[in-house]
Amino acid sequence: MKTIYNKNTNHYLPRVTLLLLETIILAAACWILLFQGSQTLNDWFHWSLGDGRNERNILLFALIAIVYLRMCVTIFYLLKRVIPWEEAFTVPLAFSLYYVGFALFAMNASEVVDGWDLPVVLLFIAGSFINTCSEWLRDQWKKRPENKGKLYTKGLFRYSAHINYFGDLLWVLALALVTRNPWALIVPLLLFCLFAFYNIPMLDRHLESKYGEDFRRYIAETKKFIPFLY
Repeated sequence: MKTIYNKNTNHYLPRVTLLLLETIILAAACWILLFQGSQTLNDWFHWSLGDGRNERNILLFALIAIVYLRMCVTIFYLLKRVIPWEEAFTVPLAFSLYYVGFALFAMNASEVVDGWDLPVVLLFIAGSFINTCSEWLRDQWKKRPENKGKLYTKGLFRYSAHINYFGDLLWVLALALVTRNPWALIVPLLLFCLFAFYNIPMLDRHLESKYGEDFRRYIAETKKFIPFLY
């Protein structure tokens, strides 16, 4: 069965479209967080958003900008499979929850940036590192001719078969915590469910069909998602 994991392409138009949409929602987050866009939204939709805390808004936007830059690297360097047109639109839609959604959640925060934010920033750094480093190490390994057609189980993937998804979950959780809004925690919860019940099962089926017994042996000996737990 053909899925998005079965193909390879040099067709860049969906990638450029995805990046353009990502840039638009990044600009929207910037407008809300740094240019009092919340007040305009209040006027348009009769909402009751505050202005947030300036230093918290700056911190949140800086982290969102890092996510955007990492996305650029992933789209044009690390991601080798095809990006179908539907994904070029659905991925930015999902990321609008991270960029614009978290920006809106932060508008009602009254807490100043303090020592409690340090472990949250470290969590964001850890998640970003796990996601990007695991993908980069795998990319470097797969570029070697002797590894062509082999299943990658080294590096951070020794600790989880989908360690890159775990990294995503960590940095999204960190962004939710930066907002200091408990409702924002719904977003990483939904992401966990999406990974655990949709993305991972679909990818596992693809990997088993491609690598057969090698993958079955690997998945039997390795946690599926969260290292040492699940």
